[in-house]
Amino acid sequence: MNYHHHKQAALAAGMLASVALAGTATAQTTDPLLNALIKKGVLTEKEAKEVQTEVKDASESPSAPKYLLVNSALKNVELFGDVRLRYEYRTAQTASTLSNGDSLARDRFRYALRFGIRGEAFDDFYYGIRLETSANPRSTWVTFGGEKISATTAVATSAASAGPSGKNDDTIGVGLAYAGWRPTDWLDVTLGKMMNPLYTTSMTWDPDITPEGAAEHFKFKRGDLELFANFGQFVYQDLDYDNPIGAGNNQSDTFLLAWQLGAKYDFSKDVSAKIGPALYNYTSHGQNSGFNAAFVGQGSTGGLNYTGASNPNFAANQTGINDLLILDIPAQIDFKVGKFNARVFGDFAINLDGGARARAALLHENDTAGIQPITGGAQTGQTKAYMGGFAIGNVDLVNGAHPKKNSWEFRSYWQHIEQYSLDVNLTDSDFMEGRGNLEGVFAAVAYCPANNVITTVRYGYADRIDKNLGTGGSNLDLPTINPATKYQLLQLDLAFKF
Repeated sequence: MNYHHHKQAALAAGMLASVALAGTATAQTTDPLLNALIKKGVLTEKEAKEVQTEVKDASESPSAPKYLLVNSALKNVELFGDVRLRYEYRTAQTASTLSNGDSLARDRFRYALRFGIRGEAFDDFYYGIRLETSANPRSTWVTFGGEKISATTAVATSAASAGPSGKNDDTIGVGLAYAGWRPTDWLDVTLGKMMNPLYTTSMTWDPDITPEGAAEHFKFKRGDLELFANFGQFVYQDLDYDNPIGAGNNQSDTFLLAWQLGAKYDFSKDVSAKIGPALYNYTSHGQNSGFNAAFVGQGSTGGLNYTGASNPNFAANQTGINDLLILDIPAQIDFKVGKFNARVFGDFAINLDGGARARAALLHENDTAGIQPITGGAQTGQTKAYMGGFAIGNVDLVNGAHPKKNSWEFRSYWQHIEQYSLDVNLTDSDFMEGRGNLEGVFAAVAYCPANNVITTVRYGYADRIDKNLGTGGSNLDLPTINPATKYQLLQLDLAFKF
């Protein structure tokens, strides 16, 4: 082989090496592939330097391909997210004795965007960042044309919310910003704003909520048995000043603490069971946003007051986190029905301090003028929540998992949430409207016409459990109805995942 052919081969090898090594070679002959050719006598040092110069000139040419440069501290970077489109109709009625049983409805087209990066760093560390539409922690959806809310709903209206193609609600928020450490198979520690690290259901946690703080995950597997433990220390509310001037006393930030122990057992390759009891408690009740006041859950006098008249709009506290010590027990059994995957799942929760929560609500009602009174005394039995359901097909496709072409899922469940059983600031804001004292049914069908494309139809219906109580909880979708009855929700979704 003559020099010309040597140079052509070396030039091609050098180009490949420059791409693989992302430009680590310098003006000296430091490219390991070229050094190997020198050692074998294929090229002299002078010839290798000439090849290296030509490779450098070619890579800097305007027509040369461009590559994403990744910082040397990262092993890899993955882009992920989705674009979702939705038609939604939701409605609820007031109690029949209030406002003549009137109703409030929202009929809207919506979209949501989530875009992020995640991956691994060196020395067993990992990371993730995601931006998403909407600043609402329980929803990433915004409405086509911007939301112009009628004054008759007694919700504050902004002139800037008028269309066409208004962007008043098209904000961008940080959905994820976390770093983690996984030194062994049995330990995983995460810090920041993260995906929910707990084994749970939408009855207790809205799936859109990404808690902030720290979480630790432990697991141990022996044969067909896997034991796991999840612990979370989440910042629920951070106060502006911990030692404000003139306040007299220091203020304490509010934390939600989660303690979970669970197990998963594989009876066979097709049948497994999982259970994960968890205990939730709160440190401090905060000073702002109503968290430090007693939760009542009752609506104002006249319920919605949907008559165009002035409405105090949740005059009784809807967000207080007093007297919450929640034992939550989610569970599931996975199995086969013919060739299809199937799952029976459920959740049971009880607020161990629910009686005190009910008595505090009654005391607050008796001391507050203009609020619909609680009749029949403190409802100390309204402390439980439960749900049970069935899914078949490509299980979890309704929730956006494994979107492969022609995959499908049918899912349905019954849910019952009593007034003083759960933290209504965390429950799913779609089905049952993120409220207490509601029970009802949910059903959904999902299908993938192509890889990473999911079409979904969802429907939910709920009604009041205890007619002596309101439907406590604060939600931006139907914010002024309390008590709410005959709640209905229809959603038609098209999602593109990447």
